[in-house]
Amino acid sequence: MTDTLAIALHQSNASVGDLRANADAILAARAAAPTADLIVTPELSLIGYPPEDLVLKPAAVAACAAELDRLAAATGDGGPGLLVGLPWVEGGRLYNAMALLDGGVVTGITRKHDLPNYGTFDEKRVFASALLPGPLAFRGVRLGVPICEDIWTPEVSECLAETGAELLLVPNGSPFEVGKDDRRLSLSVSRVVETGLPLAYLNRVGGQDELVFDGASFVLNTDRSLAWQLPDWDEALVTTHWSRTATGWTCAPGTLSVLDEDPADTYHAMVVGLRDYVNRNRFPGVVLGLSGGIDSALSAAVAVDALGAARVWCVMLPSRFTGGESLEDAAECARLLGCRLDTVPILPAMAAFDGMLTPLFEGRSPDIAEENIQSRIRGLTLMAISNKFGPMLLTTGNKSEMSTGYATIYGDMAGGYSVLKDVYKTTVFRLCEWRNGHHPRLALGPRGPVMPQRVIDKPPTAELRDNQRDDDSLPPYDLLDRILAGLIEDEASASDLVAQGFDAATVARIERLLYVAEYKRRQAPPGVKIGRRNFGRDRRYPITNAFRTA
Repeated sequence: MTDTLAIALHQSNASVGDLRANADAILAARAAAPTADLIVTPELSLIGYPPEDLVLKPAAVAACAAELDRLAAATGDGGPGLLVGLPWVEGGRLYNAMALLDGGVVTGITRKHDLPNYGTFDEKRVFASALLPGPLAFRGVRLGVPICEDIWTPEVSECLAETGAELLLVPNGSPFEVGKDDRRLSLSVSRVVETGLPLAYLNRVGGQDELVFDGASFVLNTDRSLAWQLPDWDEALVTTHWSRTATGWTCAPGTLSVLDEDPADTYHAMVVGLRDYVNRNRFPGVVLGLSGGIDSALSAAVAVDALGAARVWCVMLPSRFTGGESLEDAAECARLLGCRLDTVPILPAMAAFDGMLTPLFEGRSPDIAEENIQSRIRGLTLMAISNKFGPMLLTTGNKSEMSTGYATIYGDMAGGYSVLKDVYKTTVFRLCEWRNGHHPRLALGPRGPVMPQRVIDKPPTAELRDNQRDDDSLPPYDLLDRILAGLIEDEASASDLVAQGFDAATVARIERLLYVAEYKRRQAPPGVKIGRRNFGRDRRYPITNAFRTA
């Protein structure tokens, strides 16, 4: 039996499917913490989280087992043990598991009991639910290892405490969403109170497709005091020191990092999500249309902060409806950000399409068809630049527009990734004001304002016809976004919203727009999850859908 334990928490950014690199990163962490007794890694750290159907491929699971053997062999030198997450096959069933490695061998396996199957999670599709686990024995200490969802309800932690666990180590793959820090801490406090055991909560960081992970790992003692708070958004490796006392194990106080508050956390989520998506898919950079409007200005700022100005290429695509202010504002945005800006007028292409379609359109007044042609010309042009030179096309539409279908399929929706996909328009305004007054901690972009104030202040417009404004077609965004938040985030009915004071006809119209735009969203590019219910992973509605609440 030992009375002291040094546990290193490896808050890491594993890449899904890059098994050798992930294993090498675990070995590097072990080498960097030689005085630790145990290195703990996040959930599924060997294959990356979430692996989705990749774990259904036998070759991937076999490769994980081979890398696990390599990691286990490394512990034969008498140095730190390892607690590693991986898919584990046993008895013909596939589990989400943590393997304890020490003395050159696998000394224990614990398997996840509670499999989340809501929101972004679909673990019951690929993993089997294990029986309630017992603790793992490590150098005279009995470690309880509830895996992520296992602590969202009391059952697993209580079982571990009843079967002799002395402390709880909780590996996670917990995606970011606004306000989640407080929920994680609150539920962890509940598990500490219920079990009487201290708890180390370890989360991963980094972006994976539409999800982003903020880290923000922490340690709680049995008196509910915060012994450690790791930073959000950055990888970290800290060695925590534990002592056995008359009343159980306690962790010595360490660094208490200050976590981002909103909107800084939202902005960093967008930066990290885009950075890892572009880099891990091996794009040289991004290209985007810079219109002089607020959405493209924010998208460009996030791109520069994520990738650096040299990897961001902006293109202004003016038509005869583009105002002089828009040209000036796009140029000033690019100057402030320090990124490349080219101008490609679309008038010749508009004229060509007019000529092509006049025999068919003769006798009909110009309408949304001509407006959408302009958007599709821009999308085609930007895709041509992407194909010729290699940067990924970044779309610039926001959640308010995508909710109501105020976007052109194969036009401004064309692209490989959407920074603002889960960001309502009112949040866009708030983020722009914040970024102009702050330099984000992770930013590669410049200090100071990144767009002229006029971009934020002027009425939003698509500039697809003379004197066009967004509020010609949609309610004012402060009203629209509150209705959308009710319909989407809260799943409220029209009558619920009318009872809150919203106009019945307006609610009915917005609900209809939300439902009929589902086919567009199915064809939209991925984008980072920010709120409780993003389109695609959280909210999965049928395209053909006759149900209405109004």
